[in-house]
Amino acid sequence: MGTENPNRASYSQRPSTSPFFAAQTASPFSSSTPVAGAEASSFHSYNPIPSSQIPPSSSEASGFRSVQPGRSNDPAGPPPPPSYGPPQTGPFQHLSGPQFSSPVQVPSLRTSAGEWPVVAPPVRPPAGPFSSTPVSFQMRPQPPTIPFGSPPQSMNTVQPGMNVPLSSVDSPFGASSTNLQPSSPPMRAPFPAARGTLQSAFSGYPGQQYNIVPQAPPVNSVAFPPHQGGSVTPPPAVSGPYVGQQGGYVQSPPTTAPVGMYSRDRMQHPASLPPLGTAQGLVEDFSSLSLGSVPGSLDAGIDSKALPRPLDGDVEPKSFAEMYPMNCSSRYLRLSTCAIPNSQSLASRWHLPLGAVVCPLAEAPEREEVPIVNFVTTGIIRCRRCRTYVNPYVTFTDHGRKWRCNLCSLLNDVPGEYYAHLDASGRRIDLDQRPELTKGSVEFIAPAEYMLRPPMPPLYFFLIDVSVCAVRSGMLEVVAQTIKSCLDTLPGFPRTQIGFITFDSTVHFYNIKSSLTQPQMMVVSDLDDIFVPLPDDLLVNLSESRTVVDAFLDSLPSMFQENTNVESAFGPALKAAFMVMSQLGGKLLIFQNTLPSLGAGRLRLRGDDARVYGTEKEYTLRVPEDPFYKQMAADFSKFQIAVNIYAFSDKYTDVATLGTLAKYTGGQVYYYPNFVASIHKDKLRHELGRDLTRETAWEAVMRIRCGRGVRFTSYHGNFMLRSTDLMALPVLDCDKAYAMQLCLEETLLTTDTVYFQVALLYTSSSGERRIRVHNAAAPVVADVGELYRVADIGAVVSLLSRLAFEKSLSYKLEDARTSVQNRIVKALREYRNLHAVQHRLGGRMIYPESLKLLALYGLALCKSTPLRGGYADTQLDERCAAGYTMMALPVKKLLKLLYPNLIRLDEYLLKASFADESENIWKRLPLSAESLDSRGIYIYDDGFRFVLWFGRVLSPDIARSVLGEDYAVDYSRVCLTEQDNEMSRRLMRIIKKYRESDPSYYQPCHLVWQGEQPREGLYLLANLVEDQVGGTNSYADWLLQLHRQVQQNA
Repeated sequence: MGTENPNRASYSQRPSTSPFFAAQTASPFSSSTPVAGAEASSFHSYNPIPSSQIPPSSSEASGFRSVQPGRSNDPAGPPPPPSYGPPQTGPFQHLSGPQFSSPVQVPSLRTSAGEWPVVAPPVRPPAGPFSSTPVSFQMRPQPPTIPFGSPPQSMNTVQPGMNVPLSSVDSPFGASSTNLQPSSPPMRAPFPAARGTLQSAFSGYPGQQYNIVPQAPPVNSVAFPPHQGGSVTPPPAVSGPYVGQQGGYVQSPPTTAPVGMYSRDRMQHPASLPPLGTAQGLVEDFSSLSLGSVPGSLDAGIDSKALPRPLDGDVEPKSFAEMYPMNCSSRYLRLSTCAIPNSQSLASRWHLPLGAVVCPLAEAPEREEVPIVNFVTTGIIRCRRCRTYVNPYVTFTDHGRKWRCNLCSLLNDVPGEYYAHLDASGRRIDLDQRPELTKGSVEFIAPAEYMLRPPMPPLYFFLIDVSVCAVRSGMLEVVAQTIKSCLDTLPGFPRTQIGFITFDSTVHFYNIKSSLTQPQMMVVSDLDDIFVPLPDDLLVNLSESRTVVDAFLDSLPSMFQENTNVESAFGPALKAAFMVMSQLGGKLLIFQNTLPSLGAGRLRLRGDDARVYGTEKEYTLRVPEDPFYKQMAADFSKFQIAVNIYAFSDKYTDVATLGTLAKYTGGQVYYYPNFVASIHKDKLRHELGRDLTRETAWEAVMRIRCGRGVRFTSYHGNFMLRSTDLMALPVLDCDKAYAMQLCLEETLLTTDTVYFQVALLYTSSSGERRIRVHNAAAPVVADVGELYRVADIGAVVSLLSRLAFEKSLSYKLEDARTSVQNRIVKALREYRNLHAVQHRLGGRMIYPESLKLLALYGLALCKSTPLRGGYADTQLDERCAAGYTMMALPVKKLLKLLYPNLIRLDEYLLKASFADESENIWKRLPLSAESLDSRGIYIYDDGFRFVLWFGRVLSPDIARSVLGEDYAVDYSRVCLTEQDNEMSRRLMRIIKKYRESDPSYYQPCHLVWQGEQPREGLYLLANLVEDQVGGTNSYADWLLQLHRQVQQNA
């Protein structure tokens, strides 16, 4: 650490932001009263139950310790009023100052790639612009009188006696403005349980609040090329980041004055300031934000522009791929940290989830498809002991006659047909013809011994609600039309099988065999003893019975057009579908519109009870009420049947219970609240069409193997766990991902590398049995700092979100949010303690560059639909459906859902030339109301919907061009269509491009006019995660909250 390590590379560092007051600690979440302190809470590892029992749910597979709420700071204090953005006034003023400019250039020495950015701490400048004293002999700097942090790039000073108003929440004397004294303002109350009424909080969404000077964008860390010695061309110096010295004779970095002590004029002339000493010699290999100051001082506030944000999307760690080029692509497998701790004691200091996220069938771009290997004569080459498949990390010995398994180190014989000579370096001479030895991902054609039965044909079975609500909403007609339009593109032609059942208060079966000209309907009304009439004619080959199937789908909407039945015999219909499908397995698509009310599996209208929130029974609302559905899910999984739920209703339909069918069978939940065909038909058509036509794996099982001393302990996602490590996946596709946590079995690992291998055995739609294998290697490290340095924020957040949602199924929402916060605090505290001795940290928030977005994603997770607020914030069905969806999302889609895109469009619509539209329409903005200009058009995209926001003072000509003559009417009744002008065509091309970039779900457009309530608050303002919304913390306040807890017992 520091200058003792000459091999550590140096980077320029992001400038630190202004300090702000370190006030009393308070937890940001509370359902009834504010919670103080940081009560520690950790996740438990899951010990699987014996395979003889039915495997538990994913939510039961890993739990959390319960978190006791702390004491309220002010039980009698009122909760803060709802707001859709940062407070207009308050103790944390958005003040900024000028950026220093210095002609001094500092050389940077670097000997290895991928090291941490380093930065010298801020001190007052010496009398001269720089010092030529060798680094190893530099004097220790004298500490400044008041330890403010590093300066921001711009700053405004508050003149003495200036009146700075406080909000009614922050001010101890009510809503009236007072002269801000250098005293400690009270903390804002943390998260309350219920969100207040949506209200218009912004009149024009000003860019800044207090005459802020425009600031340059923050400086990113830059890596400089290594030098072997001699003269070095120095990089240009910047004011905030400093270059760390690695030894030898280099120029000292320029230093800066503490923020807030001098005026702008004096800060622009650092030579006129009194010197406080030279720069500190120790190198800082971490990133930081200045968040603390001396109690009683006036805080300059945080510069919101300098806060880390994922404006470039999901940036995957590159050092991992460079270190192990034969690893599979990160689209298939991502580790939460690209290094494995060498001991259990070291693993205990990694307070974030340790594990992996696997998306085995992720879509690959062209020319990067997974190669297919067919061992016709030799059979698939596997280790005799651990059953690992041959891969690029095995080694060949004894002149190529034996190979050593990279997981268990066993020497295996090489079959004669697979033998090849070794060259002088010990490599096989036929490597170019062996993709299984050079590629991280490969697919083997499985021989007959990998089949328990011959591959079954793809089967699509439809279970459709035809009660009055389903007919009147238009759902039945849209579903029938969409199924018919997809028949030609269903995978598996000509082997594909198809069948239908409809239900209301009775169950309707349909004979659609090819010898008929019209389908025959058979009605079963005995719900207590359901049976299947004509079992051999209910499933047919689609290619043979195509005309009968078409006739059935054409007549289905009119067949029940006059139906007035409001009952739902969903449970008996589900049992009937199981009887029909149990011989072949396949995919069951359920279209449910009415709460099950008759027969087995009927559910009561338990609804969303406000009195239960905040009590120990709160979680019971989010778990299945009737064990019938969990037992049915176990039966479906056993017979290779996956269930996809399409839920439509304007009333409570108990998605928490119905969703278990998808959860344990590898299925998916689609939720369409208040479905109206005229508005939502495009979304249903797209998502149902993708579900039917995307490439699908059938009858799959998946296992992930790892090297000695490491094992996976818990699994999270939509599947059934057959044994301790075998996941049953009746159906699998490219839109589903699975997470798992690992632990160390041995006290101390003796190997240098740990290897992982994901093996997916499945049947392709063409009837071919295949094994897809993904391989990865990770180094074993003895330094906890290295674990944090190579962390993968995407995998960490994916695991964290799944664990948090599962915790909400056993505890209160407040406990789930607190568990997220506590893990972040523990991780940041651990990392801070690594540098507390070598560096004077003061009030700075210390974090590794790899986890700079951890705090923001943690805040976004706590504000997400499954976890946010309480009774008044989200409908129960919507909350549960969002949770089921989150459990299956791949990393990139999950990160986009947590921190959506906000992009300004009007600038591109007005350009004379639009040739570069593919490159320039992706510039993302911070998710804050300050990013919104009343003169512009913005699009909000979370992967599931678009929100087009029109500013209040937008030019009427632009609005007319985009919306037509309806531009002045109520936007809730306007449908966005292409108009006969170039601007409208450009907008529709942009929207089409956004949809094509993420085809998993269809994003309908919601049009919102600035100030239009409650639509503006519901669709956009409530989802700006960086703002203070409904009593929740803003991004800046959240960072301060975390920082205060990190400093406790640090």
